[in-house]
Amino acid sequence: MKHIARAAVPALVAAVLISHPSSAQDRAVPPADAARRMSLPNGFRATLFAGEPDVVQPIAFTTDGRGRLWVVESFSYPKWVQEGQQGRDRVIILEDADGDGRHDSRKVFWDKGTNLSGIEVGFGGVWLCATPFLQFIPDRDGDDKPDVNQPEVLLDGWNLEKAQHNVFNGLTWGPDGWLYGMNGIQSYSVVGRPDEPQAQRKHIDCGVWRYHPVTRDFEVFASGTTNPWGLDFDDYGQMFITNCVIAHLWHVLPGAHYKRMYGQDINPYTYKLMDTCADHLHWGGGEWQESRGAKGKHGEAGGGHAHVGAMVYLGDNWPPQYRNGLFTCNLHGTRVNHDTLERRGSGYVAKHAPDFLLANDTFFRGLELLYGPDGAVYVSDWSDTGECHDFDGVVAESGRIFKVSYGQHGPVPVDVARLPDAQLVELQLHRNDWHVRHARRVLHERAAAGKLAPTTHAALAKILDENGDVTRKLRALWALYVTNGLDAARLAKLLDHSEEHVRAWAVRLHVEDHQAPPDVLARFAEMAKADPSPLVRVHLASALQRLPIDQRWPIAEALASHSGDATDPNLPLMIWYGIEPAVGKDKANAVALMSKVKIPVIREHIARRLAAKPADPAAKPAKD
Repeated sequence: MKHIARAAVPALVAAVLISHPSSAQDRAVPPADAARRMSLPNGFRATLFAGEPDVVQPIAFTTDGRGRLWVVESFSYPKWVQEGQQGRDRVIILEDADGDGRHDSRKVFWDKGTNLSGIEVGFGGVWLCATPFLQFIPDRDGDDKPDVNQPEVLLDGWNLEKAQHNVFNGLTWGPDGWLYGMNGIQSYSVVGRPDEPQAQRKHIDCGVWRYHPVTRDFEVFASGTTNPWGLDFDDYGQMFITNCVIAHLWHVLPGAHYKRMYGQDINPYTYKLMDTCADHLHWGGGEWQESRGAKGKHGEAGGGHAHVGAMVYLGDNWPPQYRNGLFTCNLHGTRVNHDTLERRGSGYVAKHAPDFLLANDTFFRGLELLYGPDGAVYVSDWSDTGECHDFDGVVAESGRIFKVSYGQHGPVPVDVARLPDAQLVELQLHRNDWHVRHARRVLHERAAAGKLAPTTHAALAKILDENGDVTRKLRALWALYVTNGLDAARLAKLLDHSEEHVRAWAVRLHVEDHQAPPDVLARFAEMAKADPSPLVRVHLASALQRLPIDQRWPIAEALASHSGDATDPNLPLMIWYGIEPAVGKDKANAVALMSKVKIPVIREHIARRLAAKPADPAAKPAKD
């Protein structure tokens, strides 16, 4: 990894947008021909869903409950607009009514955006990453026109001073109802509501954050990596992010601290950082510039170390062997990589499967992947020659979106927001998780508005109690949680569930409000000692960070008693991150814990923390 660290920091958009014409190809393949040139596994086909001039600079996209594609066109890059200046970034809506893989209509929803880099829809409007702001544009009547002249600023404080291409991005609804996003390493940001005092704001540079659409709470979810640009969840609600530069894939646990390309973690007492879940690189070594074009050893490895976009495929169009596979765009390799995700210990190991798509176009710069209501997958292409840090010569009027499908299939008309609650509950059993996620979001919206049908919770509880598939149980659990249908007694009972994934999520949901009743704390300590699942134990370790410091000791002691967890890739450090503040506050209990710990690295970190000088509260993590 050291030779990667010496290279200039690529990142997301920069990695995409630079100008180094290839000797083999001095212009992009025409949009009409680009899909036909792609190499795909047998049975798959690619169509041009949209291309320039209908879509240009497609930096981010999402779908609404009608299956329409909402695309952010970023004209601000690479010379980001300063605060107070008028921008011209656009949000457009593309629709394919006849299901032939090509868009039939195009609408401009918003054309005055600045520094747009992420988008999601829901709760009556559009959510936008617009550095330095998280913005919301209401469209509560659903007429595809903003209800206001200026977006509402929900949060500010994201830094654009150095982060020309490490901007915050990746808006994605989580199964728990929060809106998740990511942040790059050069964007050291101090985030909060516009009226929030500096002392109450949250510090973040590289990592994952989340925002709640109802409570308006903002949290730093996990820290580290370098330039994350791609976030998705598997069938069990586990988060994975892709990262441009250094390792490409990370299984993200709440409260984790991951390796960085450089600089100090946001907590100076973490001491050691967690690693990628991938057992491979898509890059053959040497100087990173050598991987351009992905020839020889780089092509064999997967194309290069710069990755953008993440999709865990949970649709119903592709063959079953692709389900729960992780797909990401490889910039230097002008392709889409495929990793398989296998459970190991408390987490996962990602293994390199054969690359899924070869663009056969040196201008291909994939940014996002997303499956829709028909299970086919959209892939966006910035269509340029940029790879790292050369901001001259960007082709400003190019861009494509492709649709990759398997076999023959027709349109899937859908309008999730018009369905009654009973049908939204039934959609929690759909094979295509697109329908599940949108139905859950609409149920969440209705619950927040006090408009949920009275039979909804009972119907969801029936799935949770009686369905034999753990992934369906989890879907019902998440839907109950976001609609306030999960009472304390039922949630406590789930701590004894036979399925480890249900127990793990019961632990997570118990501490969402940063507290737990005495009986639950006692049960946590019992589980920490006796639960056979390392997945459950790692979520108990994660839960420590959301509990009052003086309540962490019994759980931590039980977790640290498992000598077999010493070699687990996540547990030792997650336990340490949970007890570190307690060690700094209570030396007597820390010394007592040292004699009981059976995981050496925890004992070492306790000793080091006890000997450490107090950190300067005014100090900030190193930015370079």
